[in-house]
Amino acid sequence: MFVDEAKIYVKAGDGGDGCRSLHRDKYQRHAIPDGGDGGTGTDIIAVADKNLATLLDFHYRRHFTGEHGRHGSGNNKKGKDAQELIIRLPCGTVIKNAQTGCVLADLSNDGEKVVLAKGGRGGTGNIRNRPVKEGEPGEERHLILELKLIADVGVVGFPNAGKSTLLCAVSNARSKIAAYPFTTKAPSLGVVKAGDFSFVVADIPGLIRGSHQGRGLGDRFLRHIERTKLILHLLDMAGTEGRDPYEDYTAINNELGLFGRELGKRKQIIVANKMDLPGAQENLNRFKQKVKRNVYPVSALKKEGLEDLIEEIGKRLPAHRN
Repeated sequence: MFVDEAKIYVKAGDGGDGCRSLHRDKYQRHAIPDGGDGGTGTDIIAVADKNLATLLDFHYRRHFTGEHGRHGSGNNKKGKDAQELIIRLPCGTVIKNAQTGCVLADLSNDGEKVVLAKGGRGGTGNIRNRPVKEGEPGEERHLILELKLIADVGVVGFPNAGKSTLLCAVSNARSKIAAYPFTTKAPSLGVVKAGDFSFVVADIPGLIRGSHQGRGLGDRFLRHIERTKLILHLLDMAGTEGRDPYEDYTAINNELGLFGRELGKRKQIIVANKMDLPGAQENLNRFKQKVKRNVYPVSALKKEGLEDLIEEIGKRLPAHRN
């Protein structure tokens, strides 16, 4: 099950109290202060892990509480520091403060880490006549975790345009495919290998008008292509759902632009799918008259025209050539 958003609560450990202690033996007239300091409480740390792909675990465990530092004791014995608590998150997780909405961290790379809540410092003991202090409380926060897939290419289009079929045809992904809209309810990733280069493709669930405002969970889907370097704009050129391909094209571009200006300017490759069906060629001819850009006709179902498409993607992603 793919989960891309979760809300958690973190509470770092409190620091241990400093000790008030006096030592005196038979050779000393006056007692000597020898109380030790308290230990530091647990730090709660988030670490990006490339082996994770979902935030599902955080729907079952939402509270993370650190251990307290141990109290100091006599004979200048410092309390033991609590061990840090590690929370492993998928690469691409954005961490926000739930109260303010401010982004605290964006864990993009494997092994990248950030302190979510700092453990309280231990209190001071009375050694060397210092004032005895209690340990400081650990930080606590309510956090929102948002996962944005890390992919080179994002496939966008209306429901039932054939995005999952295309992903399965060009990569090692195995998406659910059926002849009805909204088959894909969560993004899928696939790795495409061709010749001397490879890249990661993300199949984004179908977008509709109003997606940028959250209609049909569109805003949650759109954020998964924010990191992509290239967009494959897939069109049902046969118009099997009764829609006009050109209207679909302008509607999706409008949603991308309204969601974010940078996303609206992202490089695109226009892909005309379902060219094996009646009426597709006529629709493509009309579409080219209105859109003066290169269009790549394919049939994802019959795996036709995919070689030229993959070659063009490789030209647009030169950094991924070996």
